[in-house]
Amino acid sequence: MICAWKELLNILPQWMRKEVDSLGREEAQDIRLRLDQPPEVVMRQESKWISGQVTTEDLNFCVNAASKYSPWAAGTISQGFITAPGGHRIGICGDAVIKEGRMAGIRNISSLCIRVARDFPGIGQAAAELSGSILIIGAPGWGKTTLLRDLIRQKSHQGFQISVVDERGELFPTDFSRGERTSVLTGCPKAQGIELLLRTMGPQIIAVDEITAKEDCEALKAACCCGVSLIATAHASSLNDYLHREVYAPLVRQNLFEHILILHPDKQWHLERSGRWTTNGSVRY
Repeated sequence: MICAWKELLNILPQWMRKEVDSLGREEAQDIRLRLDQPPEVVMRQESKWISGQVTTEDLNFCVNAASKYSPWAAGTISQGFITAPGGHRIGICGDAVIKEGRMAGIRNISSLCIRVARDFPGIGQAAAELSGSILIIGAPGWGKTTLLRDLIRQKSHQGFQISVVDERGELFPTDFSRGERTSVLTGCPKAQGIELLLRTMGPQIIAVDEITAKEDCEALKAACCCGVSLIATAHASSLNDYLHREVYAPLVRQNLFEHILILHPDKQWHLERSGRWTTNGSVRY
């Protein structure tokens, strides 16, 4: 297991770092900071609270330390998150700033959810034996991004030229190996990034994390029509959930993915292929 834990501690206020380190170094999944409440360290089986209350200054410190005041980070805040050094994603709540009907930022920050990024080299080996396009589905926190990261790496080691649209900058931070044949476009919206990679990088495989919009689906369809294989993740708690969500209808209608890896809360997965359960595997870590 690899984790940029020091980088995570550095974005926390000094007063809570020691307790977070002792409680969560090995197992923390999220660190949740809520205004006027004690910090919460969320593990797989339980949560633990740290003494003290979070202040406005603490919340602002985290955001400023994580973003280093960069213009790109300020842009992602309008989407409700920033990505800290080490690939740790910070979800942000507060008062939304709306301009021309769209969210342009968040002020008066009241809550942060810091998702700890951990890398587990090797968990994608079984899935990497599959050929063709692969979709990973599961609910938040079930391991989609973690499995996707190693699956990309394993396919790269097999000799495939892989191009990745890492819109949120959390798939391949500095400490995580990407594989010798992997090229990563960071900070670009998925639909635009897929089109760019098709034109410029000559990929055999294009990979993206979290299909969230019809524009993403249309871009993936275009890539598939160009002879490129796909690896992607999508939010769905089950195969039935995926098949009946309107946003994924274009993918379902075209049967774009030959293989669907269905994750479960215990980090196990099953493979759905041609309408039949065919393989059991594991992404437990």
